[in-house]
Amino acid sequence: MNDSKIWLSSPHMGGEEQKFVNEAFVSNWVAPLGPNVTGFEQDLSKYIGQESHVAVLSSGTAALHLGLILLDVKAGDTVICQSMTFSASANPILYLGATPVFIDSELDTWNMCPVALEEAIIDSISKGKKPKAIIVVHLYGMPCKMDEIHALSKQYEIPILEDSAEALGSSYKGQKCGTFGEIGVLSFNGNKIITTSGGGALVAKDEKRKEKAVFLATQARDKAPHYQHSEIGYNYRMSNICAGIGRGQMQVLDQHVDLRRAMHQLYVDTFETIEGVTVFSEPNSDYFSNHWLSAIIINPEKTNGKTREDLRLALEKANIESRPLWKPMHLQPIFESYPYYGNKVSATLFENGLCLPSGSNLTEEEKKRIIAEIQLFF
Repeated sequence: MNDSKIWLSSPHMGGEEQKFVNEAFVSNWVAPLGPNVTGFEQDLSKYIGQESHVAVLSSGTAALHLGLILLDVKAGDTVICQSMTFSASANPILYLGATPVFIDSELDTWNMCPVALEEAIIDSISKGKKPKAIIVVHLYGMPCKMDEIHALSKQYEIPILEDSAEALGSSYKGQKCGTFGEIGVLSFNGNKIITTSGGGALVAKDEKRKEKAVFLATQARDKAPHYQHSEIGYNYRMSNICAGIGRGQMQVLDQHVDLRRAMHQLYVDTFETIEGVTVFSEPNSDYFSNHWLSAIIINPEKTNGKTREDLRLALEKANIESRPLWKPMHLQPIFESYPYYGNKVSATLFENGLCLPSGSNLTEEEKKRIIAEIQLFF
């Protein structure tokens, strides 16, 4: 049997990407503007709906950074952030000299706990530091509890910056993720549901805010015949070549979602007869996850002491990549001194959770290898 490396989530080309890239070369559109940039933004806007206005950028992190700036976050301000996420969700808060306040997860979606969120808001306001923004994350493609979180956002008049880096193609009550917040963020990193090699996007509710994002992303150059700058700008715009890859990827986005959801179902079927393992799944029909990454929780008390780390090492020995869940931000050395609200939900998930190979390009042979190793382990 072939024992080549099986990756957690590798890029998956659809076949048409090269055509758009070649057009960029032939027409000499290789700068951070051009027909592919415009076309990719239009494709994304049409796909996620809600009359969204999309600016494609160099990364999802860049989109988060600009999103905070557009929400007027400045040095000394407070920004609430989901603790269980990748560090890119929180790093831009520090870029601006603001203070992150981390919120625990809830068990249904593993995302921001509305109860802990309100506790943090009330406490912050009582100290004279009303938060400037709330960064919510749709972890592994699972939509968060948007109704409850949106209600708190409205009640306390704090805008939502919606980190949908992992959730393109996911939806909550029929509405696509990335369109719930005042500003949304998408990612097209190499391991995401679709990729532009790197790249990301900022999603705005109005054209004016999108134009401001593009202005800031292109060094904030004022309208003048010479180079004049009245604001700090950034080199954050996506190139026409990368956008060409994105246009080709959009043609297979729904197919990629279907394939990842099918892989998730394979894990559900596999673990159905294995006691002590729970597959991370939608809590009810309101939630539709792209299952960017399929994840499990292992309870050692019901698996004869076998742990998440034992399975990870067993898969690693078989040349199969898996990965622990995101280590919560409030447990990270760089963030552990900042405020945290909640209990130990995210910490316990991290301790017992594992992400399994989930790529849309997994072959049937690779799927059989993965399942065989899992069954052998248990």
